[in-house]
Amino acid sequence: MDISEFNTLIRNRRSIFPNMYTGERVDEQVVEQMLENARWAPTHKHTNPWRFCVFTKDGLKKLADFQSKLYKSISSQAGNFLESKFEMLKTKPLQASHIISIGMRRDPAERLPEIEEIEAVACAVQNMYLTASAYGVGCYWGSGGITYVESAKDFFGLEAKDKLLGFLYIGVPKKIPAGRRESMDDKVKWIR
Repeated sequence: MDISEFNTLIRNRRSIFPNMYTGERVDEQVVEQMLENARWAPTHKHTNPWRFCVFTKDGLKKLADFQSKLYKSISSQAGNFLESKFEMLKTKPLQASHIISIGMRRDPAERLPEIEEIEAVACAVQNMYLTASAYGVGCYWGSGGITYVESAKDFFGLEAKDKLLGFLYIGVPKKIPAGRRESMDDKVKWIR
């Protein structure tokens, strides 16, 4: 393995938002490879807590309809319905080639703290992000909309103790933006 290529891959990974996609379809084999590489993320006690639903083609419309209707129902009851948010939830998924819902299945025996399973899922998503970047595919992990709505879980095959952690939007990017990061100097303390 060429370490410099690996370092470049990490440094060139970007969040590419759905409005930055061309509308072209991502090859299913790329998405399958993303999911296969997610499987190799660290998982304490081998709980393998990640649960993914892949939406594509007509599935994107089903997701868009589900989330927009759920938002309308909940927000109308609460008196804070926004037509603009409803429209965004109904149309944004259609900009993607694929969307993967990101779920965390809680270990039934609760052998470890919940946060460790959430962290394992985040590692799996990072593996998917890096895989997508290696193929020149854009991704964006969004956690808005219905992500934290308890009544949404069933639609994604999740149970009461599980968590919906967001959605990974996937598409062919129009361009890959430049990245920026702050120095690590004030974020790391070495103790020798």
